[in-house]
Amino acid sequence: MKVEQKSEILLESGTNEIEIMQFTIDGNLYGINVAKVREIMLSAPVKVMPHAHSAVEGVFKPRDAVLTVIDLPAYLKNRDGQGPASEKHEKDLFIVTNFNKMFVAFRVHTVVGISRISWTDIQKPDKAVTGGGDGVATGIAQCGEQLVTILDFEKIVAEIAPETTIQMHDIEALGHRARNASPVCIAEDSILLAKMIREALNKAGYTNLKMFNNGKDLWDYLLTVRDERDLKEKVSLIITDIEMPQMDGHRLTKLVKEDVKLSTIPLIIFSSLITPEVRIKGKRLGADEQLSKPEIAHLVDIMDHLLAEAAQ
Repeated sequence: MKVEQKSEILLESGTNEIEIMQFTIDGNLYGINVAKVREIMLSAPVKVMPHAHSAVEGVFKPRDAVLTVIDLPAYLKNRDGQGPASEKHEKDLFIVTNFNKMFVAFRVHTVVGISRISWTDIQKPDKAVTGGGDGVATGIAQCGEQLVTILDFEKIVAEIAPETTIQMHDIEALGHRARNASPVCIAEDSILLAKMIREALNKAGYTNLKMFNNGKDLWDYLLTVRDERDLKEKVSLIITDIEMPQMDGHRLTKLVKEDVKLSTIPLIIFSSLITPEVRIKGKRLGADEQLSKPEIAHLVDIMDHLLAEAAQ
């Protein structure tokens, strides 16, 4: 079953709404952004791959592409990668996802439906619940009367296959770089990715980074400095993810680019969700550049270019 992208108009206008697909594992309710979902399929036999992480069931070829299958029930029970596979059920489903330029299938038990909600209805989970900063719940959503745990699928894949996420050697390949103290504001809700982005940009010479947990926190900061004469000394570049609780990156982009004083600040959307359709939406909202994670070296090149251009 193909999943239609019904939220196109909403995302184009930056109304800060999201569609959540709800699914269950062992009776617990979880969610994923519909923008990450390409298809829902009945589970099928897979070919086991030797020496793979225990949460990787193997691969299968539904049509013309070979897909990796992640046993999500097993992963959630055994995040250290050492536990047994989960019990398989005849009616299990595969949610086929597309993000970070990858297609990956996740085994789940049932798919419940889709809810359209505001990002303001999604809260960051308490650290006591997630086990500190290492949890895989990126948010808790209020969908009608139900609380839905939104999983951080980027983090799940990064833990299973670290080579698929931001790589420091890509920055090292840039060679020696001069220090750059331009103030750069970054909105990224993932603790893991925020840390990796900070470390990578620091290594690339960017020393004045202001990190924000979501678009709303960054927007609130911009409102405190927008009327200052030395605005460019407070923020000279904005980098934002798209998926974030409270305010997403599209809404933030819309607000920045519609503000007469903030609109000249270069803004980069750096997200796992950059597809041709999403790129069109970001361009309509005024984003100066849009890059797909984990292209960190490309991000540095674009930052260099935009800051040099703004300084002219």
